[in-house]
Amino acid sequence: MPDGAFDLVAIGEPLVEFNQARGDGRTWLQGFGGDTSNTVIAASRLGARTAYFTRIGDDAFGRLLLELWRREGVDAGTVQTDASAPTGIYFVTHGPHGHAFSYRRDGSAASRMRAHDVPEPLIRSARFLHVSGISQAIGASARDAVRHAVRVARQAGVRVAYDPNLRPALWTPAQAAEALDEIMEQVDVFLPGLEDLRALTGIDDPHRLVDWCHARGAPTVVLKLGARGALASVGGVRTLVDAFPVRAVDATGAGDCFDAALLVRLGAGDGLADATRFACAAAALSTRGYGAVDPLPGLDDVTALIARGADPVAG
Repeated sequence: MPDGAFDLVAIGEPLVEFNQARGDGRTWLQGFGGDTSNTVIAASRLGARTAYFTRIGDDAFGRLLLELWRREGVDAGTVQTDASAPTGIYFVTHGPHGHAFSYRRDGSAASRMRAHDVPEPLIRSARFLHVSGISQAIGASARDAVRHAVRVARQAGVRVAYDPNLRPALWTPAQAAEALDEIMEQVDVFLPGLEDLRALTGIDDPHRLVDWCHARGAPTVVLKLGARGALASVGGVRTLVDAFPVRAVDATGAGDCFDAALLVRLGAGDGLADATRFACAAAALSTRGYGAVDPLPGLDDVTALIARGADPVAG
């Protein structure tokens, strides 16, 4: 097993976010996003030692991200700067059916990550390596980088966590399923969302979806059910964990926060059911403010919510 210099290392694409505030619709709040970047920041706020690998543009947005990681205690020492490609950005709008994303990421610096760029010593030093379907989908060379990072992690005894995080704008369900199949047998902890798996499989029942995940090689599966909580499964034991009621305003990044909290607690030695309950609480708290990063909770906030059982201002 690795020495655990870092509790969590992630690879993927960071983004600068512009989130539409409710009201007149003309106000945009500048923040940050990118699923795997959100995850390491969330884990850092919960007390974990984290590091991130990506490529950013040599531009104002890239510099904002470097400052963000420094401020949040995320080691970005291996992040590369690409002078010929931009940092990606995205916009979040809100409506009666939830939030919607619009991306400006084609040809981003992160999409140019290559297998030989992967910082192998960093991967080997981690307890968990976290990657996602978005990490694979942003470009062919980035997909190669993810594949190589996972291979390095497995050889070093580092546990691999994977969230498919399907984005229809990036690829079709068939393409996403192909990428998932190439990595599933190397995944230790699989972290899908219900809607993603429905789109990939056509299956509605959560227990059948968990069966589908195990059949493809994932030994530990935690299926995120949104407002219904999460279904955790390992070693033939399944636990349905209820969500925590809060007054939610924006669910952007909640799934990334869930992933972080779960991996932090698993790395600390918690059992899967307890780690899932902690993750449900953290994800709930992350919905109480706008944006993917600003509302991410700290450890004291999560433990307080678990002790209360509900947010006193909910509902």
